[in-house]
Amino acid sequence: MTAPLTTRAPRRRPTRHRGAVLAAATASALLLAGCANTGEEAAAPGSGGSGGEQTVRESQAPAEGEGCTLETYGGAGVEALELEGATVGFSQSEPDSASFRAAETQSIRDEAAARGAELVVTNANAELPKQISDIQDLINQGVQLLIVAPVNSDGLDPALSAATEAGIPVITIDRKVTNEHCTDYLTFIGSDFYSQGERAADALAEATGGEAQVAILLGSSGNNVTDQRNAGFKEKVAADHPGLEIVVEQTANFAREEGQTVTEQLLQSNPEITAVYAHNDEMALGAVTAIQAAGRAPGTDIKIVSIDGTANAVQGIIDGQINAVIESNPRFGPLAFATAEQFFSGEPIPEDIIIEDDEYSPENAEAELPNAF
Repeated sequence: MTAPLTTRAPRRRPTRHRGAVLAAATASALLLAGCANTGEEAAAPGSGGSGGEQTVRESQAPAEGEGCTLETYGGAGVEALELEGATVGFSQSEPDSASFRAAETQSIRDEAAARGAELVVTNANAELPKQISDIQDLINQGVQLLIVAPVNSDGLDPALSAATEAGIPVITIDRKVTNEHCTDYLTFIGSDFYSQGERAADALAEATGGEAQVAILLGSSGNNVTDQRNAGFKEKVAADHPGLEIVVEQTANFAREEGQTVTEQLLQSNPEITAVYAHNDEMALGAVTAIQAAGRAPGTDIKIVSIDGTANAVQGIIDGQINAVIESNPRFGPLAFATAEQFFSGEPIPEDIIIEDDEYSPENAEAELPNAF
């Protein structure tokens, strides 16, 4: 049976909403042997952050004879690979101008360098056709492993099929695709987005005293992150926080400028709004600007809860402009490469590897700011 993967740099973590960590000595030894980037070196906000690496909260360890292996991947199997000296392709979904994406890309770069792998990076700029083309270009360049942060959950079929045909395993991170595990991709590494939405509902209820007129800033459509963060929030509100009335929700595409513009429009059409739930920090920061422009105080007149854990948003908690941030850790490098190494050593890999995320609040934001990204 496969041992779950786990790694953590020594650091103080926020204490609220901590998941049960599944750890195993074999996985720990694997990661410690391959992870030279401890995350302790200082970095500017958005450059990768100085916080700890990801920790596995939940990995559905395959039963005997199950899971994806070298022999079963893609139907015909793939050859074992030494990561040192290998050529690895990373297909990023969105511009690195967003702190989450910058930290994600830097983490992949750092771990590739630490393991002696050659990394080729592309960026789809949030365009699905470009990501398909990017992946096909990476295949043509001879990459031996692909790490993909999908633009959407659907639509990557041509690129994933091309990778399978070429015998190149694909690890997906952050957003899960709807394709078939072990045929089109090896595994998904990411957060429990539904739980993030539930925790955001709890945090907003705490910030508002359980009574508020809520606007939701939705992420981009067509991916499981937006769908599950919204479903978790709304179902938790319906079950436990009936005083939170959702009056409007509108897409702002995970972008700060759109978060500002959409919030401005929503405040004009719905002046009764007293709280904002943003699917990510960038939109929340845009909302802060819009609320200030409307002559109201973000964090006081209008409470704000978001998801990510960027340095700017955590600073917003310290400044009293944001009320809580649910973490979504973007430092996928060590865990992605450790998963690949375990796969190439012959171990079966589960369909989903779910990471542990923490939370920033007024009680811990100042102490935990160095761990934001």
